[in-house]
Formats: sequence, C-alpha cells, structure tokens
Amino acid sequence: MPAAYSNDLREKALAAVAAGERKSHVSQIFNISRNTLDLWIKRKAETGSVSPRRSRPGPAGKIRDLEAFRTFVEQHGHLTQEQMAALWPEPISSQTLGRALKRIGFTRKKELRLPRTR
Repeated sequence: MPAAYSNDLREKALAAVAAGERKSHVSQIFNISRNTLDLWIKRKAETGSVSPRRSRPGPAGKIRDLEAFRTFVEQHGHLTQEQMAALWPEPISSQTLGRALKRIGFTRKKELRLPRTR
C-alpha cells in the first residue's frame, strides 16, 4: 500500500481551492487525482481535519502467551512443526507455529532429505 500524502500537501491543496482555484487545476498542480482532492474536501467538511484515518490493528495472533509457547517448544523441540501443531491445544497451522518459533528465536526442525540412490 502506498504511503499517505503529507498533511502539508493536503492543506496546501485545500488552501488553493479555498482561494478560488479550480479543482482540476489544483489537482494538476499538486499531481493528485481529482477524486483525491474531492475526498480531502469532504473529510475537511466532516471532521475539520484532512489527516488520514488511523489504520486498524491486525487480528490477534493465535499464540498469545509466548512464555507458555516457549516451554511447550522446549518440551517438544524434537518434533517437526506439523507434529507440534497437532499437539498444540488450539488448532493452528504449521506455518503459524513456524512464525511463532521465529518470533521466540528458535529454528525449525528440517526433515532429513537424503539424495536418491540408484
């Protein structure tokens, strides 16, 4: 997702419109779309500010207690991710378990892959 426009640019564009400049000309000057300018004008009328809305936090992780997870991993560290995911009290995928392992600083157990013999 691209970065939001700066508040300074938003204020300058709205000041130009308020000074009587045409919206299409302002959008060309500031290299923004006409729709973006209209949205800024609408937001200024509704909220009194042109600042972008705050982003919402993402969903909570399935493994919330990392200390309990760390003790679980220390007990079952000899197993693969798939086997540990099956033993975890809540249903989780091996990918989720792998991300949690990385978060606490553990490396995942790799399956032994031997070269094929003829």
